[in-house]
Amino acid sequence: MAYKMLVVDDSQPMRSVIKKTIRAAGYGDADFLEASNGREALAVVGESWLDLVVTDYNMPDMNGMEMIEEFKKDAVLAGIPVLVVTTEGSLEKVEAFLQMGAAGYIKKPFSPEQIREKIVAILGEPHGTESEEGDAELDF
Repeated sequence: MAYKMLVVDDSQPMRSVIKKTIRAAGYGDADFLEASNGREALAVVGESWLDLVVTDYNMPDMNGMEMIEEFKKDAVLAGIPVLVVTTEGSLEKVEAFLQMGAAGYIKKPFSPEQIREKIVAILGEPHGTESEEGDAELDF
Protein backbone atom coordinates (compact mmCIF):
# COMPACT_ATOMS: atom_id res chain seq x y z
CA MET A 1 0.00 0.00 0.00
CA ALA A 2 1.42 3.36 -1.06
CA TYR A 3 1.66 6.35 1.22
CA LYS A 4 -0.79 9.15 0.46
CA MET A 5 0.73 12.63 0.73
CA LEU A 6 -0.57 16.16 0.27
CA VAL A 7 1.86 18.78 -1.05
CA VAL A 8 0.80 22.35 -0.21
CA ASP A 9 2.62 25.24 -1.89
CA ASP A 10 1.41 28.28 -3.83
CA SER A 11 3.96 27.54 -6.57
CA GLN A 12 2.96 24.71 -8.92
CA PRO A 13 6.59 24.24 -10.06
CA MET A 14 7.68 23.91 -6.42
CA ARG A 15 4.95 21.32 -5.77
CA SER A 16 6.36 19.35 -8.72
CA VAL A 17 9.92 19.65 -7.35
CA ILE A 18 8.80 18.47 -3.91
CA LYS A 19 6.94 15.47 -5.36
CA LYS A 20 9.88 14.56 -7.60
CA THR A 21 12.29 14.85 -4.66
CA ILE A 22 10.10 12.66 -2.43
CA ARG A 23 9.95 10.03 -5.18
CA ALA A 24 13.74 10.20 -5.59
CA ALA A 25 14.09 9.78 -1.82
CA GLY A 26 12.62 6.28 -2.06
CA TYR A 27 8.90 6.97 -1.93
CA GLY A 28 8.32 6.39 -5.64
CA ASP A 29 4.98 4.69 -5.14
CA ALA A 30 3.51 7.55 -3.09
CA ASP A 31 0.12 8.88 -4.15
CA PHE A 32 0.13 12.69 -4.20
CA LEU A 33 -2.60 15.26 -3.82
CA GLU A 34 -1.94 18.99 -4.18
CA ALA A 35 -3.18 22.29 -2.79
CA SER A 36 -2.00 25.85 -3.41
CA ASN A 37 -2.68 27.17 0.11
CA GLY A 38 -3.82 26.10 3.55
CA ARG A 39 -7.50 26.69 2.82
CA GLU A 40 -7.40 24.35 -0.20
CA ALA A 41 -5.48 21.84 1.92
CA LEU A 42 -8.26 21.80 4.52
CA ALA A 43 -10.77 20.97 1.77
CA VAL A 44 -8.55 18.14 0.50
CA VAL A 45 -8.00 16.57 3.92
CA GLY A 46 -11.73 16.66 4.50
CA GLU A 47 -12.15 14.27 1.56
CA SER A 48 -9.14 11.94 1.85
CA TRP A 49 -7.12 10.22 4.56
CA LEU A 50 -3.46 11.25 4.35
CA ASP A 51 -0.27 9.80 5.76
CA LEU A 52 1.66 13.08 5.50
CA VAL A 53 1.21 16.74 4.60
CA VAL A 54 4.22 18.60 3.21
CA THR A 55 3.59 22.34 3.31
CA ASP A 56 5.21 25.66 2.61
CA TYR A 57 4.87 28.45 5.16
CA ASN A 58 4.47 31.58 3.01
CA MET A 59 1.26 31.25 0.96
CA PRO A 60 -1.66 33.58 0.21
CA ASP A 61 -5.10 33.16 1.78
CA MET A 62 -3.94 30.75 4.53
CA ASN A 63 -0.27 30.16 5.32
CA GLY A 64 1.28 26.95 6.63
CA MET A 65 1.18 28.00 10.28
CA GLU A 66 -2.51 28.92 10.07
CA MET A 67 -3.19 25.59 8.37
CA ILE A 68 -1.44 23.68 11.18
CA GLU A 69 -3.51 25.67 13.71
CA GLU A 70 -6.70 24.55 11.94
CA PHE A 71 -5.49 20.92 11.84
CA LYS A 72 -4.92 20.98 15.60
CA LYS A 73 -8.53 22.07 16.22
CA ASP A 74 -9.82 18.78 14.75
CA ALA A 75 -9.15 15.47 16.53
CA VAL A 76 -8.73 13.52 13.27
CA LEU A 77 -6.64 16.12 11.41
CA ALA A 78 -4.44 16.67 14.46
CA GLY A 79 -3.09 13.15 13.97
CA ILE A 80 -1.81 13.80 10.44
CA PRO A 81 1.91 14.63 10.50
CA VAL A 82 2.90 17.90 8.83
CA LEU A 83 6.38 18.50 7.41
CA VAL A 84 7.16 22.20 6.77
CA VAL A 85 9.37 22.91 3.74
CA THR A 86 10.09 26.63 3.40
CA THR A 87 12.61 29.41 2.81
CA GLU A 88 11.77 30.72 6.28
CA GLY A 89 14.88 30.01 8.31
CA SER A 90 14.76 32.03 11.51
CA LEU A 91 15.17 29.98 14.67
CA GLU A 92 12.02 31.59 16.09
CA LYS A 93 9.93 30.42 13.11
CA VAL A 94 11.38 26.90 13.26
CA GLU A 95 10.58 26.68 16.97
CA ALA A 96 7.09 28.07 16.34
CA PHE A 97 6.41 25.41 13.67
CA LEU A 98 7.51 22.64 16.02
CA GLN A 99 5.58 24.06 18.97
CA MET A 100 2.46 24.24 16.78
CA GLY A 101 2.81 20.53 16.20
CA ALA A 102 4.73 20.25 12.94
CA ALA A 103 6.42 16.85 12.71
CA GLY A 104 9.50 18.34 11.08
CA TYR A 105 11.05 21.23 9.20
CA ILE A 106 13.26 21.51 6.10
CA LYS A 107 14.73 24.72 4.72
CA LYS A 108 14.67 25.31 0.96
CA PRO A 109 16.70 24.48 -1.03
CA PHE A 110 16.75 20.84 0.02
CA SER A 111 18.12 17.55 -1.21
CA PRO A 112 16.46 14.14 -1.60
CA GLU A 113 18.60 12.97 1.33
CA GLN A 114 17.19 15.68 3.61
CA ILE A 115 13.62 14.87 2.54
CA ARG A 116 14.24 11.14 3.02
CA GLU A 117 15.73 11.64 6.49
CA LYS A 118 12.74 13.67 7.67
CA ILE A 119 10.07 11.45 6.11
CA VAL A 120 11.69 8.24 7.39
CA ALA A 121 11.72 9.80 10.87
CA ILE A 122 7.98 10.51 10.51
CA LEU A 123 6.65 7.53 8.53
CA GLY A 124 9.39 4.93 8.60
CA GLU A 125 11.18 3.32 5.68
CA PRO A 126 9.45 3.45 2.29
CA HIS A 127 7.27 0.43 1.51
CA GLY A 128 9.05 -2.30 -0.40
CA THR A 129 12.53 -1.43 0.84
CA GLU A 130 12.63 -4.02 3.60
CA SER A 131 14.58 -7.16 2.95
CA GLU A 132 12.31 -10.03 2.02
CA GLU A 133 14.92 -12.72 2.63
CA GLY A 134 13.83 -13.25 6.23
CA ASP A 135 10.24 -13.86 5.11
CA ALA A 136 11.17 -17.14 3.41
CA GLU A 137 11.74 -18.72 6.82
CA LEU A 138 8.30 -17.81 8.14
CA ASP A 139 5.81 -20.64 8.09
CA PHE A 140 2.19 -19.48 7.96
